[in-house]
Amino acid sequence: MKPTHSLIVAALALSIGATVPAQAGEGHDHGDGPAAPSANGPQRLPDGSVFLPKPAQRQLGVRTVVTEAGELPRSFELNGKVVMDPNAGGKVQPLNAGRIEPGPRGLPSPGQAVRKGEVLAYVVPSAAPIERSNQAAQLAELRAAKALADKRVARLKELADTVPRKDIESAESEAQSLAERIAAVGTGLSSREALVAPVSGVIASANAVAGQVVDARELVFEIVDPTRLRIEALAFDTTLVTGVGSASLAVGNERVPLAFVGASRSLREQALPLAFRAEGKALAALAVGQPVRVFVQGKDKVKGIAVPVASLMKNPANQTIVWVKAAPERFEPRTVTVEPLDGVNVAVTSGLKSGDRVATQGATLINQVR
Repeated sequence: MKPTHSLIVAALALSIGATVPAQAGEGHDHGDGPAAPSANGPQRLPDGSVFLPKPAQRQLGVRTVVTEAGELPRSFELNGKVVMDPNAGGKVQPLNAGRIEPGPRGLPSPGQAVRKGEVLAYVVPSAAPIERSNQAAQLAELRAAKALADKRVARLKELADTVPRKDIESAESEAQSLAERIAAVGTGLSSREALVAPVSGVIASANAVAGQVVDARELVFEIVDPTRLRIEALAFDTTLVTGVGSASLAVGNERVPLAFVGASRSLREQALPLAFRAEGKALAALAVGQPVRVFVQGKDKVKGIAVPVASLMKNPANQTIVWVKAAPERFEPRTVTVEPLDGVNVAVTSGLKSGDRVATQGATLINQVR
């Protein structure tokens, strides 16, 4: 074979070897394949439970609570709304139509604190031109009569030795009466009505700007005490009134106890209004007219386990579940049936047993692990 031909064959062999991938022998691996998923991270197991390592639990802020069975009051959830306490709130309305003028501190803004008796604004009464003309004419007549009465008093005093004392006193009384009538008519022409705060609290609503013309009995300001409010709930079952044991309202994660004031004796929209009294700093987050949910605890008892509302989740079948800590790093879902309790907690009537550790914080994140 010629040397040139041998070089060409060797070059072809090298090029073919470069294009063919190298195959490892049996039992050997170059490590070029895709990496397997880590078995130490959070993952959903085939049986539906969740494997959650301790570092992941601390990172997600998972917290659990040990459940305890007991006798819980049977509760009912009612729709309600926040209303003003008539003893701790009030409305500011003018008695006469007129034009709004700012008070000593200017016109108050919503949320501003005010004190009882504080002047919020002034209303300058409006009158027709003919009425003001008649009042001005009457004032002129009274001033003329007052001038004559003063002159008559002066003459009678000069003749005090010959004039009876009763005539002098009569003239003085007439002059004083005219002076008071002049003051009353003059005040009517230039007076303005002061709008004062009927109670101490904060401005809930302000419907006034400088120069605005308002009618009589028009609502200008509304004042409430945010720590004292009334809750009005509607009960379609009239027999519920006789079985009210206690009631509560959920404001965020806080439970606000309610005191039952009484029930109305007339139906409204085929329902019976129930009045509750609420007090506390948590009520500052509520506004008058805001819809709320009222939980009324009856006198009957039901066997169940109280768990926080934050523990309730939904599974793909739209069933209500809670996550129970079955092992230090394993959570399993439990299908439960619940009844309302107090807005912050619910009563689990089936699906749990006493001693189970239920996830309260981080349950939403556990439910999202796939």
